[in-house]
Amino acid sequence: MTSREYHHKVQIFYEDTDHSGVVYHANYLKYFERAREQIMGAAELVRLWREEGLGFAVYKADISYHEGAEFGDELDIRTTYQKESDYRLIWTQEAWRPGGQKPAVKAIIHLVCLDRDKQLKPIPPIPD
Repeated sequence: MTSREYHHKVQIFYEDTDHSGVVYHANYLKYFERAREQIMGAAELVRLWREEGLGFAVYKADISYHEGAEFGDELDIRTTYQKESDYRLIWTQEAWRPGGQKPAVKAIIHLVCLDRDKQLKPIPPIPD
């Protein structure tokens, strides 16, 4: 089962871009991370780590760049996820430019849940 689609806005600042005014490619991973954090809730992620010793790690990432966002754009990060197993979540994330006909960047991110000893643990419920 796939989750509903979540939206997270990202304003592109000059510091996000390279010398040509286009977003530096690695920054999309930051934008996607922030969107996932908003869905899961920062307070809940902190609680999971402090009280239960659980955290998440990227297991696999597949990212495709189709069109570079530019200084001044406001991106719409569209995110869905599905639980592939008790131990892995697969996130589909897209960065859309204003008026875009297709995503500027698309990523499939696999996350696993680990304890403090880096041992695989079942994924706790995700707030919806």
